[in-house]
Amino acid sequence: MFSPPLAGTTGPVSAVLLSAGLLLSGCSSQSAQTPTAPATSAPVATPVAGETVGSGSPSPSATAEALDGLTIALDPGHNGRNSRNPSEISRKVPDGRGGTKACNTTGTATAGDYPEHAFTFDVAVRAGDLLEDAGAEVVMSRADDDGVGPCVDERGQFAGEAGADALVSIHANGTAETSASGFHVIVVDDAVHADVEEPSRAVAEQMVTAFEDAEFDPNPAYGRDGVVARTDIAGLNHAEVPAVMIECGEMRNRDEAALMESEEGRQRYAEAIVAGLEAHFAEQ
Repeated sequence: MFSPPLAGTTGPVSAVLLSAGLLLSGCSSQSAQTPTAPATSAPVATPVAGETVGSGSPSPSATAEALDGLTIALDPGHNGRNSRNPSEISRKVPDGRGGTKACNTTGTATAGDYPEHAFTFDVAVRAGDLLEDAGAEVVMSRADDDGVGPCVDERGQFAGEAGADALVSIHANGTAETSASGFHVIVVDDAVHADVEEPSRAVAEQMVTAFEDAEFDPNPAYGRDGVVARTDIAGLNHAEVPAVMIECGEMRNRDEAALMESEEGRQRYAEAIVAGLEAHFAEQ
């Protein structure tokens, strides 16, 4: 079962883990304080060597063999100590289109102060469990939820450095309007990175189908097909492999926040991500 190693360990996976900075997304950056999970929800477990986070075996899939032997890069958005290190996460790094942008952001949170960084890390670990059960090797941009970063350029580059077949960056949106709901999938615009845009969109389209099959609705504010091409996501701009960013839902929406705060909900998100990857690579 998948368990991201602690920073400082050795081995093929830890060699590509990054020690600082994390991807600046379409998510809203909120409080300068690090929020904590609400008391009414199950705490997010931070894995250590030899431990895993997950809920049993993955659901059987007719296309699971499609992942056997592949390397999948997972990038859980933001990080647990970003809000405590404003000078580090605000320093400028290359944005992948000739300019610069901040290293990272603090991410958003639910009204109950359940933080995006905790949600994304838990979903990534659960997805990692499922991917390894399907025969894939998993690499992650960060080893735990108690660090800073990594920066946007590093988060786009680590997948290529690991020889990954695809990169999935996991986020949740923070629209101020609480009626906003639904997921959307972001890919790089071909004006920035034409070589990666087309295969990335193929992954994104399968992700949309998988999320809909899991009874998640796309956010109508982001296009009819649930896929949005953007030029301002530095992690995608720097990616040299097919890469998508999934905004799993709206953390300010009461119903979606409750789902994200629950272990059952986070498992559903993880399963949908893996199902999307399975479907994509089954067609390759």
